[in-house]
Order: sequence, then C-alpha cells, then structure tokens
Amino acid sequence: MTSPGLLSSSFVLHPIKSRKLFLPWNPSLPRPRISLCSAEPNSLRKAASGGGRERRNPMDGGRTRGGGPGGRSPRRSSYGTSRRSSIKKSFAQEQVVFTKPVAEDPVVAIIGGGVAGLVCALTLEERGIRSTVFDTGVHGLGGRMATRVIDPKPLVFDHAAQFLTVSDSRFQKLVDRWFEKGLVREWKGLIVELEAGGHTTLLPYSAKRYVGIKGMRPLMDSIICENNLVNIVRPCWISNLEPFNGTWRLTEREEQHGQFDAIVIAHNGKCANRLLSTSGLPLLTKQMKTLELSSVWALLAAFEDPLPIAENEDFGSFEGAFVKGVQSLSWMANNSSKLFPLDSGIPQCWTFFSTAAYGKQNKVPQENIPNATAEKVKDDILEGVESALGLSQGSLQKPFYTRLQLWGAALPTNTPGVPCIFDPKGRAGICGDWLLGSSVEAAALSGMSLAHHMADYFQTGGTQSDEFAIGLNNSFHAIDGHDIGQFPGLQPEKQSEQQACIAV
Repeated sequence: MTSPGLLSSSFVLHPIKSRKLFLPWNPSLPRPRISLCSAEPNSLRKAASGGGRERRNPMDGGRTRGGGPGGRSPRRSSYGTSRRSSIKKSFAQEQVVFTKPVAEDPVVAIIGGGVAGLVCALTLEERGIRSTVFDTGVHGLGGRMATRVIDPKPLVFDHAAQFLTVSDSRFQKLVDRWFEKGLVREWKGLIVELEAGGHTTLLPYSAKRYVGIKGMRPLMDSIICENNLVNIVRPCWISNLEPFNGTWRLTEREEQHGQFDAIVIAHNGKCANRLLSTSGLPLLTKQMKTLELSSVWALLAAFEDPLPIAENEDFGSFEGAFVKGVQSLSWMANNSSKLFPLDSGIPQCWTFFSTAAYGKQNKVPQENIPNATAEKVKDDILEGVESALGLSQGSLQKPFYTRLQLWGAALPTNTPGVPCIFDPKGRAGICGDWLLGSSVEAAALSGMSLAHHMADYFQTGGTQSDEFAIGLNNSFHAIDGHDIGQFPGLQPEKQSEQQACIAV
C-alpha cells in the first residue's frame, strides 16, 4: 500500500516491471544479464517484477524499449507515464534515480540547438558518443547566433550575437577551425562608446573581435555538417520528459521522439522551466528557476543612404557603438560595412538593440506582439538613434525595410559560476552561457565541459553517482557587462587611451 507520505508528494509513482536488458546497437555484442532497477524514487526502490517483450524502434537516434504483448506499445502503468502537465507545479518533485548501468553505447538527447547545445554534441562525438539535438528553430539552428537574410537584395542582418571574442584556448581552437574554413574574419571596424548628443569615445581594445563572413548562423551550420554521430530534429518542441525502463523518453505533444540514456537541457527561460517542472529532477529545476533573464528588443532597419555619421580623419566612421544615456537604445551596428567591407553602394543594414530596462518596461508575449506595441517600440528606437547621433527629432531618413523582434529571454543577469550542471542520479545535465557569464565563448565552454563530464561518467558505467554531481547547489551572483552581453578579453589597452573624444 502506498504510504501517506508518498500520496502527499507531487506524484504517485508506479512500481517498475522488470524487463529484459536493452539489446546493444551492435548485435554481435553479447547481451549481459543484469537485473533491472531503473529510474525509480528512493521510496519505491524495491519494484514489483513483471514480464514483457522488448523491441527496438530507432526513432530520431534514440532508443525505444519495451513493447507490450504482440509488439504493441506499452501501457501507461510504467513509471513516469502518469506525469502530466496538469499536476500542480507547486508540489515538490520526487528525485529520479537511475541504478541500471549505462549502456555500452549511450545515446544523449540534447534539447536546444544553440551554441552550447551544438558544441556539446560536437564534443560528445569527439568522445565517440552519439546524440540527437532537438531544436525549435524554424529558419535554422544556432539560437542567438542568428542571421536574417532578406531577398532579393539581399539584406543581411546579425540580429542577436553581434561579434565574439576569445580568452580561452579551448574556444580559440574552435574559432581557428572556423577561420581555416573561411567562415570568420577579424572585425577591425571602429567600435565606440556613443553618448546622447553624438559624442563618441574611442575604445581601443587589445583582444581580437571576430564576425562571421556571411553572418553568425553559418558558424553553427558548420558544426553539424562535419559530424557523423549527431542527429538533428527541428522544428521540434519537446514538451515532456519521463523516465522509462532506465532511459529518458521524450515526447512532443504526445508524439514520441525516442528514448535516451541521458539528457541535456541546453536552453532556458519559461519553456525550460515548464519542461523541468514535472521531470523528476528537482535540483536541476531549482537551479534553472533561479536564473534571471533580461528582455531586449531588436530592430533591423535598412536605409538607402548611409546614416549621417561624421568620419574621423584617422579612424573613419564607426561600425558599432555601445550607446549610453538613451533609454531605448544600447547598441547599434552597421551590418553592411561589418559583413561586406569592400562593397559600396549597397543598402545600409543596421541592427539596433534596446536597453534591458526598456525591454523590461515594454515586454509582451514575444510569440504574439500587439501591433500597437510594435509601432511604439520601433518609433522609440528610431528616436533613440536620432538622440544618440545628435540629430533633430524626425530628421532621420525613413528605413525602407524594418523588422522587429523581442528577445524575451535575451541574456542572463545572474550566474552560479560553474561550467555545467549535472545530476548523475537522474543522468541529466544543463549547459549554457549563463553558467559562466553571457557570451558566445561562455556558451561554447559550457557545452564542452558538460560533454566531457558526461563522457567520463559513462566510462564508469554510471555507478559512481555522487562524485559526478556538479553545480546542483551553487549560489548565484550578478553578471556585469553590456546589455548585449559580455566580451571576454575585450579590455582597454590603456585606460588613458579611452579619453580620446571625437565630436561627431
């Protein structure tokens, strides 16, 4: 009989029926005989035994195990299938505990195809481990490494990550690979600090700045093109995680997407919180819900003629500017000169970002932005451009193309300061830039760290749980940086050199 204490917890967890061990992917390998004890809470560690045939359905690179009599799908009596979104999230979760040894050829599900998720998949492949990346992107992979191309001109905009810097040798190796393939180049354009009224301050930095030659997104595409052990599923919104017979089963609105030996959460925000809230991973859920994210508006605008920015005889006109003293504007960059420095006479494609404070004040559901809000934000940002450049109100030329986007979960404002989070009992981890800061480099290093950590864990057979726990209880602290993120290594060469002011 179920104890009163269990009935008052978040879930009533069914006993597990023991099943035959999963057949290895290589049928020539012998099938070991090991008693099954998987994915069960501590209070139900002793499960009732039962029968059942086993079958394989290689769905999206995962494992589907355990069919019913006659090969039919298993009934909902197995552990985890009773977990539904209708269960109140306020209840405490029961910790999932996997005790069955990890398969000899583990397969990992990675939910999120941004920098962290893709680099995690790449690193897992380097360790000989297969993975499937599930991403919601309709236009492509990469998350905030997003590039928008508008035909037939074409108009090209980097509308999230604007450039990247390097301060770690591990990330430098990845950037060097991009450089060798002709995907990135050093951005030598002038970046300034622009104050309201058109006053600029030179920012002579020592670190190199890199941009994608054709935008940021091709950098992410290149990671997948060279892999053989990575499967991509998109667009896909994984809506439920449930432990089942020693694995994790993933579903999207009742459609199954396979079973996996471990999972990686490589995205954040409300969708990640909702996904984890009924997963049986309370420690991961707690850390994810502690994360705070800013909201930033992005306006893409194309102009027929160059903006009225005065050129300095020594440095020319700026291509990017951190804006100060303008509530609706924190950054502006000329994509045309940044991406196509040798092309003249082409439309001027600018990316404008609001401040985080403005984004918070004007936040709406990003999936359904009201027309009135969109018009207001666009007008406010363009007025902010006029203020920053010292132009009279209404004098800025009207762009012939605009597109507005709200990054509702733009950048982290706090961090636990760990490279990754991993719960070995539940065989689940988290990677993302927010674990180390708010930069492209932080995202890549987090993905690498989690992949190596999980690979080392797999080598033990998954039997040494406690020593592989990381980041589950670390406290958070605030993140410093610009409203558009951090740029490691981007420090002024000499403080005195920042005092050189130029009148625009």
